[in-house]
Amino acid sequence: MELDFKIQDFEGPLDLLLHLIKESKMDIMNIEIELITKQYMDFLNEQEKLNLEVSSEYLVMACELLEIKSKMLIPNNKDKVEEEEKVDPREDLVNRLLEYQAYKDITKVLQEKELIRKEIYTKLPESIKNYSDGDNEIHCDVSLDDLISAFQKYYQRKIDSKPIKTKVTVKEISVSSRKHDIKSILKNKKRVSFFELFPVVNKEYIVATFLAILEMAKEQEIKIIQDKEFDDIVCEAI
Repeated sequence: MELDFKIQDFEGPLDLLLHLIKESKMDIMNIEIELITKQYMDFLNEQEKLNLEVSSEYLVMACELLEIKSKMLIPNNKDKVEEEEKVDPREDLVNRLLEYQAYKDITKVLQEKELIRKEIYTKLPESIKNYSDGDNEIHCDVSLDDLISAFQKYYQRKIDSKPIKTKVTVKEISVSSRKHDIKSILKNKKRVSFFELFPVVNKEYIVATFLAILEMAKEQEIKIIQDKEFDDIVCEAI
């Protein structure tokens, strides 16, 4: 077997043994101890020829392999029953190799997961108030939930009271046009009921009007007020 690798290529003697077993296409459960010992010793001798330092753990494994080899070469004169009960000298080495292989496989999986995890970036949650100067807040004395609830109730009342036959129109209502209309109304009245801003019972018209009111409140062009709970909601020019 040609030895074209160095001691630094392996993480320890068990790693080297697994490599030799794999290269020899050997069954790990039935290691040919004589062949694997020769390959292992040839490897260590090659390192010494190259003046490479061989750590003590590799030398300890070499001694262990030679011991196992010697035990398997000693003839056994005991009877058949004792021979069946005899422990295989390779058993402990095989168990250690299997355990080491399992750790190597797990390590490979964890390394792959680590590479995937490095592509993921997270950020702890924090309040957006830290980045707000207060200019973008909706200026009103009622919550947005209250405003939406009032809008839903109003819209449902208009739907219920709408006549069965209606005239269909294709005219589009924009938010900007409704903002212009509301500004004109507030310029004359200064203060108007929220529901008075919905004179037309039409889904597109109502939605555009509602969005216009919210946008104007956000831009602090109007103030939305409710003096008491269940009182009428009033829009006032600022």
